[in-house]
Amino acid sequence: MADQPNILYIFSDQHRGDAMGCVGHPVVKTPNLDRLASESVTYTQCYTNCPLCMPSRASMMSGLYPREHGLWANDQDADCEGPSHVRQVRDAGYHTALIGKSHLYLHGGVPASHSRDRVDVLNAWGFDDPHELHGPIASGRHSSPYTDYLEEMGLLGTHRKFINDFRIPWQSGTLKPWEEPPCPLPTEAHLDSYTGRTAANWIRDYKGDKPFYLQVLCPGPHDPFDSPQEYRDLYDPGDMPAGIMDAPDEPVPLNVRRMQRSKNLSGMTVEQKQIMMVNYFAKITLIDHYIGEMLDALEESGLADNTWVIYNSDHGEMLGDHMLYNKIVFYDASVRVPLIVRPPGGTRGWQTGALTDVIDVVASVVDIADAEPLQTDGQSLVSQVQAGADAEGAQRGKDAVISEVLGHTMVFDGRYKLGVESVSERPVELYDVEADPDELNNLVEDAELESVRQDLIETHLDPLRERFDHDKYQRWVNLRR
Repeated sequence: MADQPNILYIFSDQHRGDAMGCVGHPVVKTPNLDRLASESVTYTQCYTNCPLCMPSRASMMSGLYPREHGLWANDQDADCEGPSHVRQVRDAGYHTALIGKSHLYLHGGVPASHSRDRVDVLNAWGFDDPHELHGPIASGRHSSPYTDYLEEMGLLGTHRKFINDFRIPWQSGTLKPWEEPPCPLPTEAHLDSYTGRTAANWIRDYKGDKPFYLQVLCPGPHDPFDSPQEYRDLYDPGDMPAGIMDAPDEPVPLNVRRMQRSKNLSGMTVEQKQIMMVNYFAKITLIDHYIGEMLDALEESGLADNTWVIYNSDHGEMLGDHMLYNKIVFYDASVRVPLIVRPPGGTRGWQTGALTDVIDVVASVVDIADAEPLQTDGQSLVSQVQAGADAEGAQRGKDAVISEVLGHTMVFDGRYKLGVESVSERPVELYDVEADPDELNNLVEDAELESVRQDLIETHLDPLRERFDHDKYQRWVNLRR
C-alpha cells in the first residue's frame, strides 16, 4: 500500500444536519455516527451548495456553484466532461471507486435500462470502479446490481410490486409521508442494507497496490421513508419532538410558495408528524448500522490508521417543519447537513461551529490526496482538523456560505440568512437566525435592515457575478417552459 492515505467518503441522501445523536438530537439513534464523531471533528454548521439532489452532487463533484456548472434542478445530466475532483484524485495515483446512487444523470423513461449501460459516464467523472445503484423509485423500473441481487434472492417481484403500487400516489403527493408503508423485504435486502454491506465487503476485499478513494453514496434516508418495520419499532412516536409546526408567514418567497404547492402538509397533526419522523429516523438508524460495518471493516483490515473517513450529505429534509416536507428551500432543515471528518487513526473528538459547505469537503479530499487543486471557493479543512480543538482557528470558518436552487440564491453569514432571485439579486427573504432560530419572521421588508441586505449582496454576491453562466441558466429556463 502506498504511503498516501485512503479516503472513505460516505455521502448520504437527504440527511438533515440536526438528526444525529452526536450533535444533540434527543431521539434519533445513531450509535455508529456517534462513535465516528468521538474520534473526529464534527462540523455543526455545514451547508449544502444546493438543497436538491442533482445540482448538489454536481457541486460536490466539481467544486462549483450551480451558477457555474449550470444545474439548477433535477432536469439535466451533470457535465461529466467538466471539472471533477474524482478525476483529480485518480490522476494523483488513487484507485477511485463508487458504491451507491451517484444521481449525476437522468435515468430516462423508455426503455428501462441497467446501470452498467452508463459506466462510461462514471468513468468520465474519474471512477475506475463504479458499482452504480438507483434510488428506490427508479429501481421499480430500472436495473442495477441491487435488482440483480434481488432477482437472485427471488425478491425482485416483491420489491417492484411494492414500489410501483405506491409510486404514483407518492409522486403526486396523495400518499402522505406518515402513510408510507415499511419495506416488505427482509431487512438485509433493503436498498440501504445492500449499499452498506457491499461497501463494507469492498473495504475488506481491497488488495490494490494504490491507495483508494471510495465514495459510498447511500440512497437513504431520502423519501420514500420505507424503513423496515424492525427499525421503526426502535422508536416510539410519542417521543418525537413536535418541531416547527408554524406554516411560513407573509411575505412568502416564490421558492417557498412552490414547495407549498407540491410538498404542503397543511393540516398535519403533531401525531402524524411524529409518525413521519419515526419512518425517517428509522432509515437513518439503518444506514448508521452499516456505517458501523464500514468502520469495523477498516479496523479488521488494518486500514483505520491510514484512512480519512468523512460523513456528509447532499441536503436536508424539512420533515414537517413549517408544514413542509422534502427540500428545495433555504430553511435550516433543508440546507444544513451533517459533516464528520476523522483523520487517520482518529483524534480526540471535538466540535466546531465554523461555517463550512460541501465544496469545502471537495477541497479537503483533493488536499488529502495531494491532487491538482480545483478552481473552487472550497477551502480545505485538513489543517483545521489536524491542528485540533485548542488551535486558534478551531472555530473559524468561511465568512459566508452560498446555496442555490431553481433560480434562487442564499447567502448565510452565520447570523443573517438572505435569499435573493439569482439573476436580479432582488431580496425575497431575510432571517436573523440568532434572534429567530426557527426562521419564522421574514425580515426582507424591514427598512431598518436594508444595509444588512445590501452588505450581504455586495460582500458575497458581487464577487460571483462574473462567474454566473447566463447561457446555461437560459438553457435551463427554456427547458422548464
